[in-house]
Amino acid sequence: MAPQDAQPAVLITGGAGYVGAHAAKAFAEAGWRPVVFDNLSVGHRAAVQWGPLVQGDVRDRCALREAMTTHQVSAVVHFAGASEVGRSWRDPADFWAQNLEGTAGVLDAMRASEVRRLVFSSSAAVYGDGAEVFAETSPTQPLNPYGETKLAAERMIAAYARAYGLSALCLRYFNAAGADPGGRIGESRPAETHLIPLALSAALGGSPPLAVFGDDYATPDGTCVRDYVHVDDLAEAHVAAVASPLDTGACLPLNLGSGRGVSVREVIGTVARELGRPVPHRVQARRAGDPARLVADARRANDVLRWRARRSDITTIVRHAAAWALRRGY
Repeated sequence: MAPQDAQPAVLITGGAGYVGAHAAKAFAEAGWRPVVFDNLSVGHRAAVQWGPLVQGDVRDRCALREAMTTHQVSAVVHFAGASEVGRSWRDPADFWAQNLEGTAGVLDAMRASEVRRLVFSSSAAVYGDGAEVFAETSPTQPLNPYGETKLAAERMIAAYARAYGLSALCLRYFNAAGADPGGRIGESRPAETHLIPLALSAALGGSPPLAVFGDDYATPDGTCVRDYVHVDDLAEAHVAAVASPLDTGACLPLNLGSGRGVSVREVIGTVARELGRPVPHRVQARRAGDPARLVADARRANDVLRWRARRSDITTIVRHAAAWALRRGY
């Protein structure tokens, strides 16, 4: 291992959050020095285990610029932002402020600090509905304000890359799930909205029955189908993206997924098998902005990044998430 000051540094905004913390772990394991920039509104100080924490908001350009120059970062991985689809309908102003103004803050600080490589945490929510499998060439027609803000941020990044000599990869990942197999970090939010941790909590008695939002979709069992990708697979893709050759001025979208669709009912069945107990659940009305099916065509990421989703079968994902949930004492 090279001395710390010889390691290349990467700034990870939102690096105290779920995917960001796993990315920090992956960068450290790959020989980088991850510097976490997070306001800790959702992230956890305890999740920052692989490098220093700079506490700040991504809309604060001065704080970002100081972090970039002080730590001599050579790339930025931008996770920070609001992500809950349901809340984006109730409070779109906060989503536009965090996701668009925050991205503008990161880009302006990069220009001022002469940092040229950006990897952006985007989402499959930019696509919408109407396809069995989504490729990067699929129409971008978001069904909710969250997806709209991610698509707008991508377009801003592309404009900055062309005009100011940056290079960027926008990683459109599908459903992040699972946890560190070593049990050091996992999914933990003040108000959980993701299916797998909610199903685990319901089965373990830590919450009311799981809400299943609709069972009348045009899918094999009537429930929504999603492409679940292990959070460690996602983290490794971000490391590969920072190191990937890319022309100056380019902004490349890449899907990150397993290419396999899993329904809500299949997730419930997998959780029940792994825990050896049923998952109490009840069917409710559809939730606004939920497409019936979101599954990735990730062949471009396979080719460009030499990346594969190696841990992303639903059994492995649920097993690691369950171990994390039990360790936390649900």
